[in-house]
Order: sequence, then C-alpha cells, then structure tokens
Amino acid sequence: MGRLIKNHLARLIILTAATYQIAAAIHGFFWPKIFWDMWTKALDPAVKPFPILQICNIIAGIFGLCWEYPLPFLIPNTALHRSIAARLAIYPISILLAALTYQGTNAAIYYIVGLIVFFWGHTEGEIVCMPWKVPTRRLVVTLREPIKS
Repeated sequence: MGRLIKNHLARLIILTAATYQIAAAIHGFFWPKIFWDMWTKALDPAVKPFPILQICNIIAGIFGLCWEYPLPFLIPNTALHRSIAARLAIYPISILLAALTYQGTNAAIYYIVGLIVFFWGHTEGEIVCMPWKVPTRRLVVTLREPIKS
C-alpha cells in the first residue's frame, strides 16, 4: 500500500466545498438569509435587497474550483498553484464568506476540514505537483550489511 498524499485528499475536499458554496450561493439568491441573524440584523443588507454576499460566494467558489482543478492553460504548475502556504492564507476568506450565509455553513465546515488536511500535508513537507499526479521523489539506496545467521 502507498502513502496517503494529503494534498490530493485536501484538494478533493476543497473541490467539494467550492461546489457546495456555489450551490449554496445560488440557493441564497432565492432565500436570502444571514446565518447569524438571530443575534443581529446588521448584516441583512449584505444579502437583500442586493445580493452582495451571494455574488461574493459564487466568485469564491469558482476561484476554489479553478485553483484546485485548473484548466491546462490557466495556472497549473505555477508558483501560486504549487503553494500550500498560499492556500492556507487565502481559503479562510472563502470560509468566512461561506459561514456568513445560512446556506453555506456546510461548505465552511468542508473548507475547514480541507485546510486541516492541507496543513497536515504541509507540516510533513508535501509538495503540490500537477493535478492528480504523484510527486516524484528521489530514490535513496542504502547499503546494509548482510544479516548474520
């Protein structure tokens, strides 16, 4: 069995979260609701009468989809695409946008899980290669003494 490549697992989780965020934003156009409106009505102008938060969620979701599954001519194999640290810095914005809408709270939870897995991979020194490729590693050959019986 091989080792778990955590950035691929995190990529799948983030793709799911971004898809869910887009669907939640579209749902929010028809039934606009701030998740925290039981405590304050101050954020209601962000969703109605003009759907600012829903549009921002759609943009963040499309950005997440394009970053994790890039088109061949867009950003694959660039420094931005290979950087796990950039993901750890930018995805909290998507988490905040998703957590503000009532429909996007599940997407925010998926994003958090994806960021935890990205952080796990980052701490183990993983690198991000082209989408769905296995990172190549140097073959280290060690010479051992023969086992004496």
